[in-house]
Amino acid sequence: MRKGILSLMALTTAAAVGLTACGDDSGDSGGSANSAAAKGKVGVILPDTTSSVRYESFDRPYLEQAFKAAGVGYDIQNAEGSAQRFQTIADQMLTSGVTVLVVDGLDSNSAAAVQRKAQAQGVKTIDYDRLTLGGVADYYVSFDNVKVGEDLGKGLQKCLGDKKSNIVYLNGAPTDNNATLFSQGAHSVLDKVSAYTKVAEQAVEKWKADKAATLFEQMWTEQHGKIDGVVAANDALGNTVVSILKKNQEAGKVAVTGQDASLQGLQNILDGTQCMTVYKPVKQEADAVAKLAVALIKGQKGETNGTVNDPTGKRDVPSVLLTPIPVYKDNVKKPVDDGFIKTADLCKGAYAAKCKDAGIQ
Repeated sequence: MRKGILSLMALTTAAAVGLTACGDDSGDSGGSANSAAAKGKVGVILPDTTSSVRYESFDRPYLEQAFKAAGVGYDIQNAEGSAQRFQTIADQMLTSGVTVLVVDGLDSNSAAAVQRKAQAQGVKTIDYDRLTLGGVADYYVSFDNVKVGEDLGKGLQKCLGDKKSNIVYLNGAPTDNNATLFSQGAHSVLDKVSAYTKVAEQAVEKWKADKAATLFEQMWTEQHGKIDGVVAANDALGNTVVSILKKNQEAGKVAVTGQDASLQGLQNILDGTQCMTVYKPVKQEADAVAKLAVALIKGQKGETNGTVNDPTGKRDVPSVLLTPIPVYKDNVKKPVDDGFIKTADLCKGAYAAKCKDAGIQ
């Protein structure tokens, strides 16, 4: 899906990073040669800390690294799942004089409102990871999310084979356009497999694990335990399913997917309780958005490799689309080799032998 991996040009490192309370990170560019050429400040609003561990564990540090290398000031904050906090952060950033606003919205309505306010003040915006339907972003940076869904579908098919199977879907938040695309991609693969019967499908409000647990418990009860495969839209939802299967002594007997190549997801794969995950190298995403932000600050046109249609806004958004990587037990070391997951974290205790068997040293 990636039409070309984008890498951020190696630029001079900026000065120190300032840390503020409530998960805020601010950085002021120093006196590098590139600072003058790209004078401006980038604001980034991340959505939450609950739908995935990626935002604080990976996106934030990679974004900091990319903006420092580009020699631009930055302010990265997390809305902590609150649309009101999302709006407050945006107002503070616009007041502080950010020249580019990077938005990973909780939902399209609140994100679009922020983008329109930014536009009215002459501030350019970039959609990061999630497309804001009805928004006015100048660019969109993400992975090809339909392809992510296709990888989930192909993964489940690989794990189940051609045997007659009852499958269920645990989709992401109904307000998250990515979740819609993941489901679309998975269905495009699995709906064509005549041996599979979809017996249940539910969206999980705000990607919350406790909601997923309730929904899957209901599915399991209603189907009298006759579920062979679960399309779980990310590793957090997949782990919830695995936990319930363990409680019913069925873990490892039901094929379960995931996404994000989280530490827990990879350990589940090593255990044999999760059949696959979809790895999205977040550093590529952070580098790409930093490169676009610098171009906007300089008044230049950003480099893209495609467009994504916004049906609500009835427009095609210039986009940078990156390639996801399906991960199974036979290539579980890929995220480790990339430095995305540390060997010491993955291979603790009982996982040491399993890591060795998987070729992870």
